[in-house]
Amino acid sequence: MSTPLENWVEEVAGLTRPERIVWCDGSSSERERLIESMLKDGTLIQFDEKTYPNCYLHRSDPRDVARTEKVTFICTRRKEDAGPTNNWMAPEEAKNRVRPLFQGAMKGRTMYVVPYIMGPSESPFSKVGVEVTDSAYVAVSMGIMTRTGRVALDRLGRSDDFVPGLHSLGDLDPEHRFILHIPEEKLIWSVGSGYGGNALLGKKCFALRIASWMAREQGWMAEHMLILGLEDPGGRVTYMAAAFPSACGKTNLAMMVSALEDEGYHVWTVGDDIAWLHPGPDGYLYAVNPEAGFFGVAPGTNEQTNPNVMEALHRNTIFTNVGFTAQKQPWWEGLTEQPPQGMIDWKGNPWSPSNGPAAHPNSRYTVSARQSPSISPRWEDPAGVPISAFIFGGRRAKLEPLVYEAYSWQHGVYSGATLASETTAAATGAVGVLRRDPMAMLPFCGYNMGHYFGHWLEMGRRLTHPPRVFHVNWFRRDADGRFLWPGYGQNVRVLKWMLDRIDGTAEARETPIGLVPTPQSLTLDGLKLSNETLEALLRVDSGDWSTEIEGVKDFFSKFGNDLPKELHHEAEQVIRRLEHTAVSGS
Repeated sequence: MSTPLENWVEEVAGLTRPERIVWCDGSSSERERLIESMLKDGTLIQFDEKTYPNCYLHRSDPRDVARTEKVTFICTRRKEDAGPTNNWMAPEEAKNRVRPLFQGAMKGRTMYVVPYIMGPSESPFSKVGVEVTDSAYVAVSMGIMTRTGRVALDRLGRSDDFVPGLHSLGDLDPEHRFILHIPEEKLIWSVGSGYGGNALLGKKCFALRIASWMAREQGWMAEHMLILGLEDPGGRVTYMAAAFPSACGKTNLAMMVSALEDEGYHVWTVGDDIAWLHPGPDGYLYAVNPEAGFFGVAPGTNEQTNPNVMEALHRNTIFTNVGFTAQKQPWWEGLTEQPPQGMIDWKGNPWSPSNGPAAHPNSRYTVSARQSPSISPRWEDPAGVPISAFIFGGRRAKLEPLVYEAYSWQHGVYSGATLASETTAAATGAVGVLRRDPMAMLPFCGYNMGHYFGHWLEMGRRLTHPPRVFHVNWFRRDADGRFLWPGYGQNVRVLKWMLDRIDGTAEARETPIGLVPTPQSLTLDGLKLSNETLEALLRVDSGDWSTEIEGVKDFFSKFGNDLPKELHHEAEQVIRRLEHTAVSGS
């Protein structure tokens, strides 16, 4: 008797008509066979085996280089369940519209069936997914990013408790590209793209959009968060999770080399992108990283910004859309001060500065997490790690101080719900455009964000020890446009202040937006920061925040009656504190 999985694969094969079907077992020999086949057909190009052993370059179609939010849909039966920040189609309408694109889409191609586990193999919090794809590149990449093959099939058995994902490259025409999420069926369809975020269905599609729906139903949280452990001089490790929009240093923070290493403060990486969090019997939230690898942005990554990942990338890595040097090594903007001569650009053409960047601004690396020197001994702990702090952060040139602490869980949810970041020229073509991105989940929440805020509030009520909530801004600038804070490894000084706040040993002053460090409570030995710079870093300007609160109210209005009343209350509290500050002159 066939299993539910076998029945579904047979149904998909009947629709897509592949030439043959391969069930992936996750073995190293299978990976080698797939890589060999891609080297033969040009899907992959090998880097120098001595300096980058088992490393390969993949070039995607120039029309297919990033997540495509405008064709990403949440397909709930009721439009209001998707909410105002998601693209919506009814499930049957979506299937009827996209099914013709899958009809015969795999003729002459191989269908790879990739069973995988999101989360540590032995964790009760982990979930099984199965991706069917006609891309060998996707199959190999899923083998890096998840636990694939036999281990997943053994966990699934004859159960129907898996998230099915159907993916086909199709014809790669952007007009024929759709990424559909049907949360009530826990089903994913993706066609017309081979790019990671659209095609590696375990990542954003399952681990955030579908998982966030499941988490609300089942009483846990699926969040776009790094997980790190900060070890103190006594050897105690305190775990923190942080949510940042793109271009705000999330991966670099997760793998930071501490500037206070000599004083005994060490940072351990549990995850760099996604956290699944469950209430524990002791009243704390416990987090697991559902991924097994890092799918990071290459440009800007170098020995200063992220030395740990740079060491990891020198073996067993797939690079996508980077430059290819004359020495057969990868290169991207920001890797070295000067670009090497004789390079081939990401499109496969001889590179010159007049032709644009050598690497696409969204070029990527895919590498196993266990290769990072900073990987935590507990990164695959089946029980997860207890989270003592949540950190939100955006890129704000003027408004936000270096760090502040929320007054309560409810106020912390408000600070996450109002998270915003100023875009960069590399990402959008315009500098300083403010984008609201609540909890850094705007593109990834699989249901109405008003209900999502309510779920956050409810989770806090269920915890006897909810995480303390902090907000950071590494990107404040002076009048001449220079960054006030050095960033990178120096950010551990801010994490230490959070640790001291959790321990009750660090001072803070009350401001309208939260608790800001007193200058003497920060560990700044060895930093050449003037008193004026420090004052500017910690300043809370009531006039600027009064303008900000008007923008918050406009954003909240999108959600109508779905916005929890508690967030309206917190906005009013901020206004009252701002008014009091203006009257008192403090």
